[in-house]
Amino acid sequence: MELTLIYTVIGFGLAGWSVIGNDSIQTLGTFIASKEKWFKWYTLASAASAAMAVTVVYGWWKYGGDISYGRLTRIPYQEIQWYHAVAPGILLLLTRIGIPVSTTFLVLSAFASTVILEKMLMKSVVGYGIAAIFAYICWIVISKFINEKFDEITDKWKISFWRNAVWVTSAFLWATWLMHDVANIAVYLPRQLNIPTLAIVIIYFTILLFYIFYIHGGPIQKVVLDKTGTRYARSATIINTIYALVLYYFKELNDLPMSTTWVFVGLLCGRELAISTMNKDYKLKYVFPLIGKDFIKMIFGLSVSVGIVLAIHYIIIPNQFLL
Repeated sequence: MELTLIYTVIGFGLAGWSVIGNDSIQTLGTFIASKEKWFKWYTLASAASAAMAVTVVYGWWKYGGDISYGRLTRIPYQEIQWYHAVAPGILLLLTRIGIPVSTTFLVLSAFASTVILEKMLMKSVVGYGIAAIFAYICWIVISKFINEKFDEITDKWKISFWRNAVWVTSAFLWATWLMHDVANIAVYLPRQLNIPTLAIVIIYFTILLFYIFYIHGGPIQKVVLDKTGTRYARSATIINTIYALVLYYFKELNDLPMSTTWVFVGLLCGRELAISTMNKDYKLKYVFPLIGKDFIKMIFGLSVSVGIVLAIHYIIIPNQFLL
């Protein structure tokens, strides 16, 4: 029992660190990029922490103590073993070198059956495709009215509007993302948390958020900064809104976990392709290396995840998760 508690603390700690450090940039990356010029990092971190606390507490209240928003319904609680802590440890390592790895595959796969893993992969692949197509169509339409790469906003009223809109859309996206990805941390905890445990979770998440804002997103932030116009309030607002709508759709679709990383990369892929289609000065030969690099990193992360799954399911504890 003592070892199980130690593994639980290590797994939860590493999972929280890696999830907030890796996946949170999908939602907070454009927020950081577009706001850090105007606000101190601790002001932005405080806003993100407040939104996080409200979202987590609401989920805890609505789902009877389950902060995962029902994402773990198909993955029952298990006593944490040493191999459960391996996955977030590897994820943390990959995060530090800037690889956008799917936390869902890398963490939840150590707990899920092979059947559930296949369903998560299928839902994530569909999410990537839908996000790319939806983003492409949206930005084709948007490009008819504005040029995100070259058009600059000079009207003071419009500047004020877009800057304020970033706050609202970032909060919406951040909350929607948490409803998906808190499951990747909560999987190490009992499905019903008491108030002291809930408080510990929120305090830990807050510390992690302040650290991420302090280092301005870390190496993984480059995935966001490489894309066209992500430092601008208008582009950040549009990205946040479309990404949040896609995530909300999949949240309401079913309770099966999915990779928000794949959805995010798919959205940025569709956006870049649309901008290059409508902008003669932004040629496809510049776009494909950019989106291809992200895709290769994503596939590499998936390969690592699959390797861990195979090792756990067929070598360490064979035949335990086949059903």
